[in-house]
Amino acid sequence: MKNILFLLLFLSIGHISTAQKTKKPNIIFILADDLGIGNISCYGSDQFKTPNIDKLASTGMRFTHGYTAPLCGPSRALILTGRQPFRTGTTNQDRVGKLEPAKEICLPSVLKTAGYTSLMVGKWSQFPLQPSDFGFDEYMRFQASGKYWNTQPSNKSYTKNGNVVPLLDGEYLPDLMHNQVVDFISKNKKNPFFAYYSMSHIHGEILPTPDSKPDSKDLYTDNINYMDKLVGKLVKALDSLKMRENTMIVFMGDNGTAAEGAARATVNGKKLSGKKGDMLECGSLVPWIVNWKSGIKPGKVINDLVDATDWMPTFAALAGAKLPENVILDGKSFAPQLKGEKGTPREWIFMELGNQWYVREDKWKLNRANELFDMRNAPFEEILIPADSKDEIAMSARQRLSAVMKSINPEGGIMDDADGSGRHKSNVDKKNAQKKGTGL
Repeated sequence: MKNILFLLLFLSIGHISTAQKTKKPNIIFILADDLGIGNISCYGSDQFKTPNIDKLASTGMRFTHGYTAPLCGPSRALILTGRQPFRTGTTNQDRVGKLEPAKEICLPSVLKTAGYTSLMVGKWSQFPLQPSDFGFDEYMRFQASGKYWNTQPSNKSYTKNGNVVPLLDGEYLPDLMHNQVVDFISKNKKNPFFAYYSMSHIHGEILPTPDSKPDSKDLYTDNINYMDKLVGKLVKALDSLKMRENTMIVFMGDNGTAAEGAARATVNGKKLSGKKGDMLECGSLVPWIVNWKSGIKPGKVINDLVDATDWMPTFAALAGAKLPENVILDGKSFAPQLKGEKGTPREWIFMELGNQWYVREDKWKLNRANELFDMRNAPFEEILIPADSKDEIAMSARQRLSAVMKSINPEGGIMDDADGSGRHKSNVDKKNAQKKGTGL
């Protein structure tokens, strides 16, 4: 009888322990650079195959309407602050560098209230200071974007926990970043952790990977393949450490496909509307995949609207973390959807870059210029509705979205102080100089 009681008690404790772990998952947030839906095969890419990322989707959850800002700096600010640019001032690349830790509470600090240890690896720009200033416990970061080998003039070193470390001949920085992530999760097997893994791939400069053949004619595809390989290696590492069950793996693009790859990033034989840096659909529509073996039923496809500000409240809800007080958060938790519940999905999302913005519903979009677009054929086509249209459905959509825009009131917040494109001033000046030099 005592043995039976002991067994029941043991099983009960084990059940409680499992339930507690399920409520507080480890989180690995993989953020690919310049990667749109046209680069990922589970989103219908014609040109590229990403079997490891596809497997995360097929054994987890894939979102079809995940949005973020069309450029990397403002996009990362959305993810880490949960707040829109007109509140934080991150309307363009340069203004992201003016964020102050004293004024913006970021994701690692929020998760720390629930006992999480955090790591930042990879691209930190366009943020200022160091990741530790914004709450990360450990970090390994490189300067600017698209860094791979030390043959790149501005890639002779990286910074690790305050120390400058030389990047040696023959070292491939993405491999070192992967090793840093694996080392971190290995050290934190007993405590919940948050790893913000900001990849180099596939931002230019597009260079050979360690797997590229000497005569490779398609380095762009080589880089997508290597990125996918790194995702697969990370999953295998979690399996070998027996940490996969309660580790949530997020895979997301930081903005749409960059111009050099956009022409090839077709889906089901069709050209996509928009690319990195513009306010068309695929400037902001990105791959958005969540895999969590103990918490998500496999093979789910979610059509709910979500945007990058939603990560903070979602992670906080799953972790039992305390959200910032006396701060307006724009994010909305989709934790119920991850658990298989209906939740309360967004009715609209708001996107802003530079001096441009729009509100988007499932089938309609209204921009700052008061232009209404029929989005029924998105992501391939955006149909402009004449301003004097008497179509009742279109008129109703315009009225509805105008009311949303009025309630958000972006013009009442921090306005863009640059050229309105959202780009770095140095890049804008360089582009203008090139145009002047060609007589354009």
